[in-house]
Amino acid sequence: MIQPFKDAVSICKTIMRNGYDAYVISARLQDLALGDGPEPELDIATEADFEALVRLYPTLHYSRDAAIIGTLRESGVTFRFYPADAEDRSRAEDCVTHVTPRLLKRLEDLGEIPPGQGCPYIPKARDRYEGFADFSGGQVRLTGLPDETLRRDYLKALRAMRYAANYQLPIEPNTWLAIVRGAQRILDYVSVSDIMGEWRKVEAENMWEFVRLLFESQVLHGLIPEVAALSRVRQMKNDTEEETVLEHTLEVMRHYPEELPYDWFGTLACLFHDVGKLYTAEYFDGKWTFYQHHQVGAKVARRIMKRLRFEPQEADLVCHLVRQHMRFHFMLTDRGIRRFRALDEYPRLIEIFRADLKSRGAKYTEFNHNMKMLDRTEVPEEAIEPLLNGNEIMEFTGLKPGPTVGIIREALLQAQIAGDVNNIPEAVEYVQRYRDRELT
Repeated sequence: MIQPFKDAVSICKTIMRNGYDAYVISARLQDLALGDGPEPELDIATEADFEALVRLYPTLHYSRDAAIIGTLRESGVTFRFYPADAEDRSRAEDCVTHVTPRLLKRLEDLGEIPPGQGCPYIPKARDRYEGFADFSGGQVRLTGLPDETLRRDYLKALRAMRYAANYQLPIEPNTWLAIVRGAQRILDYVSVSDIMGEWRKVEAENMWEFVRLLFESQVLHGLIPEVAALSRVRQMKNDTEEETVLEHTLEVMRHYPEELPYDWFGTLACLFHDVGKLYTAEYFDGKWTFYQHHQVGAKVARRIMKRLRFEPQEADLVCHLVRQHMRFHFMLTDRGIRRFRALDEYPRLIEIFRADLKSRGAKYTEFNHNMKMLDRTEVPEEAIEPLLNGNEIMEFTGLKPGPTVGIIREALLQAQIAGDVNNIPEAVEYVQRYRDRELT
């Protein structure tokens, strides 16, 4: 090995000892292109940036060429540093040969390759919008041939869907087909961490659209098959209409941020809130039932979030919301509403129910009742007493001591809490009506 290559290898080892990957680009081709010139030049690829390299080599010069990190001259040799293709989501076969623009030009001058011949990968500075046309065209579009652009970095498919959701733009048809065709490769080449890195950049208000695009592109089927399968589970939307559970889920996700904007984890909980229906669905007596889907759904959600590499505390929050999301769906008693208010994150649980009602176009009877009851929880439970005690109830109703008196007393208390009874005359009329209803 001639000295310039020994020096290049030594430089690479120094960089690697400091925690960054580095290697000499295409040593065989560089040896061919080195020639007998007085100014030997060698190209090195590294994942270290300029700041990291200049700490190791203070004489490193910043390059005005955006494709070059910097240049270093040592022992009469010029070393050029290029950004390494450190992405694990691009096609392996497209990254086997690395050729820099300088080396490509040198090989053309030597007649080793025809002029203008391209190469699979030329290192250059990273740009998050690289590969995308300007959005002023009113759509998200991959430049060039979409399939070829996508093969260079399959994460661009997730990024395209993120841009489409956040900027509320359509995806250009050819770009969309390239994403659909490459769905399996996206799952093969893009790590879960990178996928979730893009997902976390989706705004809560637009997450429903991002999930819809994941489903339509078939990516969701491989990423979260439990949610994708909800498209095959049907339920009644209201008294006359039917819908799939996935359609309902997306609608709940769409409506939830209307009351709690920017609540990313609350919106994520809406994605998983009905996932248990896949496992609890039962068709009986002409209709579907999903008993205990919230309990089962919390267990499924935890498994999914572990697979997607969420932090434990994030999974705890979302699974708690999934497990408790049915608590506000029924008319709660005074005791029930107090137990509900004692739950962590109860405001989020309220908004999940509100979003559920909006998605169905349902009546707010239970919701309004519970919200009114919620105001009563500001008063200590022991401070709430019925307007009539047991003796007074027996006096006004003519009842004898027994369990019926206690039942009427409890009903009167609930009527007071609900605001249906506000004074003693109304209380007397209420217990008398209750007695007549119960005894007839």
